[in-house]
Amino acid sequence: MRMVMEDFAQGFVPGTPRLAYREAGQGAPVIFMHGIGGNCRNWVEQLPAVAPWFRAIAWDARGYGDSEDYEGELDFATFGADVGRLLDHLGAPAAHLVGLSMGGRIALDFYEQAPGRVLSLSLVDTFPGYDDSFTPAAREKFIELRRKPLLEGKEPRDIAPGVAQTLVSSCATPAHIAALVDSMGRLHKLSYIKAIEAMTRYERVADLSRVSVPTLVVVGDQDRLTPPSVARDLAAGIAGAELAIIRNAGHLANIEQPALFNSILVDFLRRQ
Repeated sequence: MRMVMEDFAQGFVPGTPRLAYREAGQGAPVIFMHGIGGNCRNWVEQLPAVAPWFRAIAWDARGYGDSEDYEGELDFATFGADVGRLLDHLGAPAAHLVGLSMGGRIALDFYEQAPGRVLSLSLVDTFPGYDDSFTPAAREKFIELRRKPLLEGKEPRDIAPGVAQTLVSSCATPAHIAALVDSMGRLHKLSYIKAIEAMTRYERVADLSRVSVPTLVVVGDQDRLTPPSVARDLAAGIAGAELAIIRNAGHLANIEQPALFNSILVDFLRRQ
């Protein structure tokens, strides 16, 4: 029987804003961080796979899922500070970090903020940051294109079907697409817009040469947003990093090919 996120214990990190998470298992913590259009439910297949050996925790970033919204603009580095808040709440000096897309950038950002609190990095369908070719003008144009339909009255659920089609592989099933549409339909519109603005304007690019913890890089072979070429460069920039390319998967390899993804991830984590 397939589990749903409500099957897992829910917790909250106090403070402003309050952060929600779901968890299963015991042991060293493994923190799962979703992408810009996601929430903790994106990891429903991973928590039970990791829980036999670790304390598996999937968060809702600030302004996502069951976490609270917040006042003012967002500095992207605040996501990393929130990871520290979560670890403090858990009483964990350090954790394994698993980040998907935006979650991978958060993981790398937190590593630069507090390298001693990271046991390993698993970077999934992600990239270390924008290079100089993405000019300030191009960034603002990108932001405007993404937020325009929302500011004109559409809700995340209205744009979800079209966006979902750009994220999946040619092998995606209706269930995969439905999961992504459901995920985007749960977005908090204003917080989502803030995240788009903050991530796109964030100028920091992770210094991969300074990463000294065990690192796994995973990418779907049909990922069009952060393709395998980006993943290869990411892995090549980190000493000793492992690279796994998952066939028949797009930008969310953990959702399209959960069994293979889980096997790769659990094997990596158990060797650390």
